[in-house]
Amino acid sequence: MRTTALWAVIAMCSAGTAGAGPIEEHDVVIYGGTSAGIAAAVQVARMGRSVVLIEPTRYVGGLSAGGLGATDIGNKAAIGGIAREFYGRVQRHYAEDSAWVHESREEYFSRMRREPDPDTMWTFEPHVARTIFQALLREHQVRVVYGERLDRAQRPPTRRRRLQEIRMESGRLFRGRVFIDATYEGDLTAVAGVSYAVGREPNALYGETLNGVQTANAVHHQFTVPVDPYVVPGDPASGLLPRLSEDGPGVEGEGDHRVQAYCFRMCLTDVPENRVPFRRPPGYDPRQYEVLLRYLTAAPTAAISHNVPMPNRKTDTNINGA
Repeated sequence: MRTTALWAVIAMCSAGTAGAGPIEEHDVVIYGGTSAGIAAAVQVARMGRSVVLIEPTRYVGGLSAGGLGATDIGNKAAIGGIAREFYGRVQRHYAEDSAWVHESREEYFSRMRREPDPDTMWTFEPHVARTIFQALLREHQVRVVYGERLDRAQRPPTRRRRLQEIRMESGRLFRGRVFIDATYEGDLTAVAGVSYAVGREPNALYGETLNGVQTANAVHHQFTVPVDPYVVPGDPASGLLPRLSEDGPGVEGEGDHRVQAYCFRMCLTDVPENRVPFRRPPGYDPRQYEVLLRYLTAAPTAAISHNVPMPNRKTDTNINGA
């Protein structure tokens, strides 16, 4: 999912709390160290308010620091604020000769078939994004808490329908006047009791034309040849392969509970000395990917990935065609 969900729940401090654990109090508590969470934290600090940024993993930056270095951008002039500051810092980083280790700046832009912008750059390596994000947080003295995951099993206390504090799985508590959910999934929003919808809404709900089931517009990222869907090829009695359903897509324009699949944006390279091997993960089950293997067998020249060039002969590798 490329769009970060950002919800703000206005809250008031409370004197009482349920349960034990260390307590921190801030004007603004942000859950999710994504690019949106970082931008929010920086802006709060600039406004002179106390802020804490809670990130459940060991890293900040979300997708921007995790492989998605090919920014989807239309009108670049529409990008402003802290986002444009970030892309300006990217440009200044790559303006330095020391930033180019495995190719030159000229070689990279020649491969991209474009001229560099004078004050911004929209493609970058993941570690560069992470370094810039960390610098922004450090410069604004934002308190960052790593490795603390929201306790979703317990509903946090509210007063007059306003959130008072949130609890981590460790028992740690964070109180605030304002809470911001900057996760991709909206974990804090759900725990706080804010209403939400899962899946596609029907066109009729809000008088739209491009919502709900859209088979007529499903012209990209489709299999180009037939693929046998059964566990035993040609035998319907053997059942369907994992992740497949015998249900149709649904009625055009109607809503459903389906959500877009997650996609890992891989940072790959053709520089041998800069590679690390792909390791077989625990619990790996090749049957989960059997349908993809059959597709490649049936269409060996099919492109299943899109390798967007990044600096230093790296890629932002995205899904393509399947």
